[in-house]
Amino acid sequence: MAKGKRAAGMAENRAKLIRAARAAFATQGYAAASMDELTASVGLTRGALYHSFEDKKGLLWAVVEQIDGEMAERLRAIREQAPTPWQGLLAEGCAYIEMALDPEIQRIMLLDGPAVLGDPSKWPGENACLDITMRTIRSLIEAGVVKPVDVEAAGRLLNGAALSAALWVAAADDPKEVLNKAVDAFRQLASGLLRQPV
Repeated sequence: MAKGKRAAGMAENRAKLIRAARAAFATQGYAAASMDELTASVGLTRGALYHSFEDKKGLLWAVVEQIDGEMAERLRAIREQAPTPWQGLLAEGCAYIEMALDPEIQRIMLLDGPAVLGDPSKWPGENACLDITMRTIRSLIEAGVVKPVDVEAAGRLLNGAALSAALWVAAADDPKEVLNKAVDAFRQLASGLLRQPV
């Protein structure tokens, strides 16, 4: 019983720290967020942070994983609501780029995350996205909608284009103006895969 209570307490502390860090990283930025202030805001010590995440970077990874999961769920819903798989693929890529306007995603996932954690195309969540894109492309090739191309190459290029566009939007002086250019160019690039232009 004591073990169960201890595990529940640790899970609760972990959740508190992720919530607090997410708010701090989104509003103050990773570099400016104070770990002492963050832990004190949820009634914990730095020791609790180090026990759960090892360091500030580990805490950022946990926040990124949480937001990445939420983004993936939003994108799945957008893809599945589209009238056709092709339109779902396009809608998903465009929606990903548009998420760069969300202040939390912009700051944590597209500005601070890459600066601290490295290339986002190598983050664990990206493999899941790539698998989904490749499955969709494969089925579109089989259905005769997309030209016969190398599935992995096409998937990596589409995902890479969406990521690069989102990074561009996030870092722009006028993100809304850049968004329209980025989404239009993404649609044009993706449409080059079609057997018949639409």
